[in-house]
Amino acid sequence: MQRAGGSLSDAHPLFGGALSAVLPPSAKDTSELREIPDNQEVFAHEHTDQSLIVELVEYQAQVEDQDAARYHFEDIAGSNKALEPGAFQVTGVVHMSKSELSLSDCSSAWMLTGTQCVSKFNEEARNTVTLHLGLFRLPQFSTDVLITFNDPQRISPESSSASSEETHREPWTVKDFQLLLQTLTLHNPGLFG
Repeated sequence: MQRAGGSLSDAHPLFGGALSAVLPPSAKDTSELREIPDNQEVFAHEHTDQSLIVELVEYQAQVEDQDAARYHFEDIAGSNKALEPGAFQVTGVVHMSKSELSLSDCSSAWMLTGTQCVSKFNEEARNTVTLHLGLFRLPQFSTDVLITFNDPQRISPESSSASSEETHREPWTVKDFQLLLQTLTLHNPGLFG
């Protein structure tokens, strides 16, 4: 599963070094371009419209572990205004074994795959995006760590993303995303307050 150059020594610090993970190649920190909420780290692919978001969200104690990834996926669909029938769909949810993960502090970990029809920057044009979502449940810190890989599949010609569609050089893969999930490491629990 390891990609060339994908060892833990290549890990990128997240949240001031409190967490780290191996990011895919060409990942650009978007906080250098725009304001990002304190509970998020956002990375964009240099040549495609793909993005990765590492987010610390409140642990949802009322949601069973096996339903938590779907809960967060639907929450993201709401934020993306993709809640109407047919605008979002879960295609798979798998439990990730702790033996494959660096973040052994989690009570459970899940990977969800689904699609959403979303518009960018409140545009009318809607793009079909595959969302790969990794969820690490940390009830002892009242936190869920949510990692989202947005992988556009169909870009509307009217979207502001249409210009980047032609430049799909070396897009990130699900393997890149899985490596990020497997190498996510907690260095400082003080991050969670």
